[in-house]
Amino acid sequence: MPAVPPATAVPPADVLDTATVDTTGASPGPADRSVADRPARPERPARPERPARPERPAAAAAPGAHRNRPDAKGRERGQGQWALGYREPLNPNERMKKDDDGLHCRERIENVYRYTGFDSIDPGDLRGRFRWWGLYTQRAQGIEGGKTAILEPEELEDKFFMMRVRIDGGLLTTAALRTVGQISTRYGRDTADLTDRQNVQYHWIRIEDVADIWEQLEAVGLSTTEACGDVPRIILGSPLAGIAADEIIDGTPAVEAILERYIGKEEFSNLPRKFKTAISGSPRQDVAHEINDVAFIGAVHPERGPGFDVWVGGGLSTNPMLGQRLGTWVSLDEVPEVWAGVVGIFRDYGYRRLRTRARLKFLVADWGVQKFREVLEQEYLHRTLTDGDAPPVYDGPRDHIGVHPQNDGLFYVGVKPTVGRVNGTLLARLADLVEAHGSRRVRTTTDQGLVILDIAADQVDSLTEGLHALGLSTTPSTFRRNLMACTGLEFCKLAIVETKARAMVIADDLEARLGDLDVPLTINVNGCPNACARTQVADIGLKGMLVTDADGNQVEGFQVHLGGGLGLDAGFGKKLRGHKITSAEASDFIERVVNSFTAQRTEGERFAQWVARADEAALR
Repeated sequence: MPAVPPATAVPPADVLDTATVDTTGASPGPADRSVADRPARPERPARPERPARPERPAAAAAPGAHRNRPDAKGRERGQGQWALGYREPLNPNERMKKDDDGLHCRERIENVYRYTGFDSIDPGDLRGRFRWWGLYTQRAQGIEGGKTAILEPEELEDKFFMMRVRIDGGLLTTAALRTVGQISTRYGRDTADLTDRQNVQYHWIRIEDVADIWEQLEAVGLSTTEACGDVPRIILGSPLAGIAADEIIDGTPAVEAILERYIGKEEFSNLPRKFKTAISGSPRQDVAHEINDVAFIGAVHPERGPGFDVWVGGGLSTNPMLGQRLGTWVSLDEVPEVWAGVVGIFRDYGYRRLRTRARLKFLVADWGVQKFREVLEQEYLHRTLTDGDAPPVYDGPRDHIGVHPQNDGLFYVGVKPTVGRVNGTLLARLADLVEAHGSRRVRTTTDQGLVILDIAADQVDSLTEGLHALGLSTTPSTFRRNLMACTGLEFCKLAIVETKARAMVIADDLEARLGDLDVPLTINVNGCPNACARTQVADIGLKGMLVTDADGNQVEGFQVHLGGGLGLDAGFGKKLRGHKITSAEASDFIERVVNSFTAQRTEGERFAQWVARADEAALR
């Protein structure tokens, strides 16, 4: 074993922050926020005096002149915005980032912690900066959901890590897929989940193995760089980019340009909170653009041709907001520059006092899109953007399940592992199967699925048979096809209830009782209020919580959201007053609601439309 490097590789203790920091990328509200995600309460800092138009510090400098312009109610004042001169950290998370950039902890992992082990990790790295490299401590096994808001972080966490592998645009070669699978079996106890952010997520990772995993991932073009943390996270992209027969424009060059210019660089490595991006030139609008911080979706300008419509300010969690159109059309070449401008606004003007208001959506809501566009054009781009009309909203399914033609005479094949739960063994076998059928390309999707590209017509039947043998169906029921679940109590420190296993039971029960449904029906299961599984924009969203059963016992359960959606039904599900169900009742409840829907719906009526007009009794 190599000699342990000298201790001087770790910064002095007075540089490293030892305060407990937020270990999630979500935005828990004050009432729902767990102790695991809550730092010790500091003394309330004195309100800073209003600065007299200070110069923008070089570290936060954005293109354009500084303009100190609060809204009519002065809500920008005192929110920790760098552009207004508020540079002193106003909470432990900001202090942690000021003490040392999150990108710097990689060197300590490679040169110190891999040799000295878990117990040697500085708390500021462990529960803060490690996120910049895709690492969170996972929940210790056997801790019930009722303890989530009671125990301290060190009591909730295990000495193992969840690791996220960022797969921007969902782009994978079979060699990369095989490596992802092999890492899972070698280092992660064969765990692997496909997420709704096109990531692959491991569990049971030891700090001693992280550097070796990085080396293997980077050898096949993958990384964990900024997969978590207050940074620009993975860029969602259409799984059909470059091959869809109906594609408006291929956004892949923009995804690659952003990765090359900005990801892993310190220019945007200290944002107020996480930042989510989506880029798709598909008319299916298949990247959930309405709930990203910034999104570019395919649009055709009557004079300039194919390009992108720009959206800003979307996000879920405890204060959900849909993104808003800027009213602009941008070309493919303009996307990276406009993206950097939006991120720059967030970095410089984003709220840094309260973590619960530190997402871009709050700034957009306070400013309005007209002012946001004005600041973007005048201070960051120094030019006027082209006006553009909204592209038509796609009226079909956004997913890519089944067998479909590409633009080159070949076919793509989409499958949906139930709630994204796979394992390393399966992924390695899938890579072998795909290569045996003449392809070298696979893509992850934004709904926990996979798409296999470049299959010749005479190979389709053989491939689908091989997929079925692996437990991957190209024709799943609507209950399994449109089912989504977050990590849940099994590994997540913020979770209150089990999700993956419960969702699988729900799928089995509904198929056994109802067979299938002839219209899409999204069922999203989340372990806490943070909406990682998009509960508020599902036809049926189940938000984990503790409830009282018929015998008066406190048990796992859900608050129900009904009639949410994206696309044609973009909006948040309604919550029935006082309506909660136990986890064990979930299948029975969904069966009742689906039966009411099928009995009462009119021709062509979607579930969300029915919910909007249905009597409350039919929704319980």
